[in-house]
This record gives sequence, structure tokens and C-alpha cells, in this order.
Amino acid sequence: MKILVTGGAGYIGSFVVKTLLDKNHQVTVLDNLKRGHRELVDQRAELIQADITIEKDIENVFNQNFFDAVMHFAGLISVGESQEKPELYYQNNVVGSKNLFEKAISIGKINKFIFSSSAAVYGNPVKIPIPEDHPKNPISEYGKNKLAVEEVLINLNQELGTNSVVLRYFNAAGALLDASLGEWHEPETHIIPKIIKSAIKGTVFKLFGNDYSTKDGTCIRDYIHVLDLVGAHVSALEKLEKNTGAFYYNVGTGVGYSNKEVIEMVKKISGKDFEVEIASRRPGDSDKLVADPTKIIQELGFVPKYSDLETIVKTAWAWHNR
Repeated sequence: MKILVTGGAGYIGSFVVKTLLDKNHQVTVLDNLKRGHRELVDQRAELIQADITIEKDIENVFNQNFFDAVMHFAGLISVGESQEKPELYYQNNVVGSKNLFEKAISIGKINKFIFSSSAAVYGNPVKIPIPEDHPKNPISEYGKNKLAVEEVLINLNQELGTNSVVLRYFNAAGALLDASLGEWHEPETHIIPKIIKSAIKGTVFKLFGNDYSTKDGTCIRDYIHVLDLVGAHVSALEKLEKNTGAFYYNVGTGVGYSNKEVIEMVKKISGKDFEVEIASRRPGDSDKLVADPTKIIQELGFVPKYSDLETIVKTAWAWHNR
């Protein structure tokens, strides 16, 4: 298949691009490179530098290329920043996505979409683990953005028969087993790379909040290794080759680790100690987010292979030490 991967110069997108190429798909990456990295894009892929919020950019992409499917990763990803810059996030994540889908359908005649969503659509859960039919009550602008784009895809399915798979990520983490590809954000907002950087540099790690309603007072998250997450995308693409409809799945393990447990694992793997400073909570952070992965296991045969905390931290540690 010929696949357009938006945001393919980012963390998860770059992993998906590599895997799709390894499976003999033809891949074109669309990225504005404002927060993605050209160096992360597999050299076998074509790279188009364009912005999903600029209509002319996207019109040109679909006028000049044919694709069988779109995998949509492009978007701003920081929960904290989304609270500070809600209009920036809405324009990029929601308006940009609408522009992408509209041009893909009207010009590109595409009817297969896979969207990178988030557990942030659930907000503070009333049930743990969280099933897909859990009430959607996002508490961050980022989560609201993701839910809005999900609703666009549902409407497109109902109105135009467009087919889609929404994957609600829990916490993506880790790197390739040979440390040749990993997580690289500027600025970095994800907890595991930030802890690792403190271990490498011997600097203070700032922990946001220790007064949550959890076993040790710190947030609990369900971590999914990026390689397992990539596997979910491949399965989603196969789903759309066989079935029509608008589908949605949690991508998690059903196991949660607290921030303190993650800190201790980094100390164990690195053999390094560092100071942890307790800071005030960040707005928009939920107490506990743990997936119920039953649906994706049953319908897509999803089996995480690398998502134990030790493997996640070991691979991330090796990557960041490069």
C-alpha cells in the first residue's frame, strides 16, 4: 500500500514509518519539521515538508500524489502547554486535522484513516481499568482536541462512509532494542526521558505533585512500549483492509506504574542517584490512567511484548546515552 504518514518525523510516527517500510509498503512522510526531526525519518521514505494547517500545502500533497491510506500523527502533544496556549493547540490539532481529512477525501479520494488519539479523552476516570465506552470528559485542552478529532472521524463515517481506526494511546515510551531510534522531543515533556536526563546529567528531577489519590501520592500511568504501539498500528491498517466502519481502541497494557516507581526503575537501570524535588501539580493531569485493553486484544489480536517497565526503561536509557 501507499501510505501517507503525517508527523512521521516525530517519535511514534518515525517508528511506524520504519516498520511500514520493512513490511514493503510505500511511505510518504508529511511533517512541518517544527518539532519533528529530519534525522528520524527513514531514508527509504519520501519526505514532504508541509503544514496540515495550511490549505494550499495539503491541496498540493493530494493533487500530486496518490495514497491508499493516511496515518495521522501530526499534532502538538504537551498537556501542560495546551493549557497555556489553547488556541495554538486547537488550530494545529483540530483545524489542521479537519483540513487534512477534507483534502484527503475530496482531492485524494482516500477512505482509510488511522488517528493517533489519547487516553486524555477520558479525563479523570470513574472506572479503572478504563474501557473504550467510558464517559469522555477531558480535563485538558489536549484531551479536548483529541476528542474533537475523533468526533470528526465518526461524522465522516456516518456522512460519507469513510473508514477509520482511532487508537487511544496510554503512555508511549521506550526505544528500539538496538538503541538506533528513540524518543526525541524539543522541549521534552514526557516523564521517562526527563528522569533519564536527570540521571545522565546528575541534575535535580522535578516531580509534579505527590498528593494525588494513589498508593504513593504520585500519578499512575499505563506505559506502552513504542514497538508494541507500532504493532497496534499495523494491525489497525490490516483491519481497514478487511472491514468498513469507524473503530476505536485503547492501546495499553492494563498495568499502571506510579511516577515514584518509574523514578526508582531509572535509578536501578542507570545505577545513578539524583535528587527529586517535589513541585506543585500540573493543570490537566489525572490521578490514574490505566487501560482496559480487552477490546484490542480480542479484535486485533494485540499482545504487548516489550511493555514491562524494566524493558521500557532499559531501551530508553540506551537510546538517551547515545
